[in-house]
Amino acid sequence: MLNPFDIIIFGGGGDLALRKLLPAMYRAYQEGNLPEGSRILPTVREETQRAEYIETAHKALKEFLAKDEFNAKDWKAFATFLVPVVSNVTAPDDNWDVLKGILDEHDSTKSRVFYLSLPPAVYGTCCEILSVKNLITPTSRVVVEKPIGYCGESAEAINGKIAEYFSEEQIFRIDHYLGKETVQNLMALRFSNSLFENMWDAKSIDNIQISISETVGLETRAGFYDKAGALRDMVQNHLLQLLCLVAMESPHKLNANSIRNEKLKVLEALRPLIGSDVDKNIIRGQYVPGDLNGKIVPGYLEELNEGSSKTETFVGIRAHIDNWRWAGVPFYLRTGKRMAKRCAEIVVQYKKVSHNVYEDSVGEIEPNRLVIRLQPEETIQLTLMSKRLDNLEMQLEPVTMNIELSQAYSNGFHSDAYKRLMLDAAANNPSLFIHRDEVRQAWKWIDPIIDRWQEKGKPALYRAGSWGPEDADELLAENNHVWFNTGDKGA
Repeated sequence: MLNPFDIIIFGGGGDLALRKLLPAMYRAYQEGNLPEGSRILPTVREETQRAEYIETAHKALKEFLAKDEFNAKDWKAFATFLVPVVSNVTAPDDNWDVLKGILDEHDSTKSRVFYLSLPPAVYGTCCEILSVKNLITPTSRVVVEKPIGYCGESAEAINGKIAEYFSEEQIFRIDHYLGKETVQNLMALRFSNSLFENMWDAKSIDNIQISISETVGLETRAGFYDKAGALRDMVQNHLLQLLCLVAMESPHKLNANSIRNEKLKVLEALRPLIGSDVDKNIIRGQYVPGDLNGKIVPGYLEELNEGSSKTETFVGIRAHIDNWRWAGVPFYLRTGKRMAKRCAEIVVQYKKVSHNVYEDSVGEIEPNRLVIRLQPEETIQLTLMSKRLDNLEMQLEPVTMNIELSQAYSNGFHSDAYKRLMLDAAANNPSLFIHRDEVRQAWKWIDPIIDRWQEKGKPALYRAGSWGPEDADELLAENNHVWFNTGDKGA
């Protein structure tokens, strides 16, 4: 049973806190995972915001929770956990003393989780003030959001500043994709089923695709996004983390250190892409106006309100992991905005059967395929060849076994990555968080790509509502492969 804890959400009035973090804690309460005596302390900038915060939280939960989740009785009980406070995260004013007084009201051994829902540029300053005001206890943890830095050097500077006040064991770098139940189930599939354990290498697998596609454009992130782009925003963290979980060796034990060590080995084995290798193996794109679900939407430059920009909104990568397990197997990574469908999925494409005993007349034998879909729905699909049962003749066709994980539980459970990760931080379980060495190694692989793009070239254009630039299709066609596009025929 989780012990009572205090979680201080810096930036408690921001979009992330209201849209994701508060609903996550509300779900934790509903499921009995918010221990009595715990407190949630969202910070805001002004006293008026503090006075109105309970009503602000009430409106946010009604808006962002599912219809069957919110009810007046649970809200009334959950609201008693909320203790909004005023805080200036860049100046050690008297409001910090008020926060200290509130925290010191309880047993000093109670865990404190400082969740920095803030721009990374102020992580160091906020941690410094926490230290100056003597708010950091031996049982304190700090949770930081991605992206950490814009390059390896800036990431090291941010991580170094945080490390002046918190030990590595106290630092929880969050990637919400790692908190998704389906992602965690990936390890269960791999390491507890001999069917997959013995067929998870270059002898059996032809290629692996990891895609995160979004239908949204810039929304409110124009200023940030044009400086970052899809490579920094999505590939450096989300896609590389998913790649690690797919490709890593079985950990010696299922604990944080063992899992992180195996993930780090994958990053170290990633074949470097430098100079002309970037041109041959990576496609970058930028969306222009197009038809998305029957509606014409503007292009990136129109949303940005700028005449020109080389920032990529799409990245397609052919990567290789140079170790015994994955020698010769291409890993295709893809992410983009204004794509045809919103989806995040891992596609494991197996090789064709080594010997076909059937004549051509029975139909084409397609390779088996495992699809692990992370969003919007959480499903596992396995495509196998089977005889058509409505035909007396021998006719083969692919059939898909579909496991709808969201329908497997009728007890009111709601999968929520942030809920899982916030509770893990409170329980001091770092298994699903990112170690500083992983951040360093990921940037070591990403930095040469950024350098190459600064030297030459510009993004290929693609229509909003499509699956990205044609060049991305040609990248796979070089190996006689095609993208698995959710919603297309056969997908």
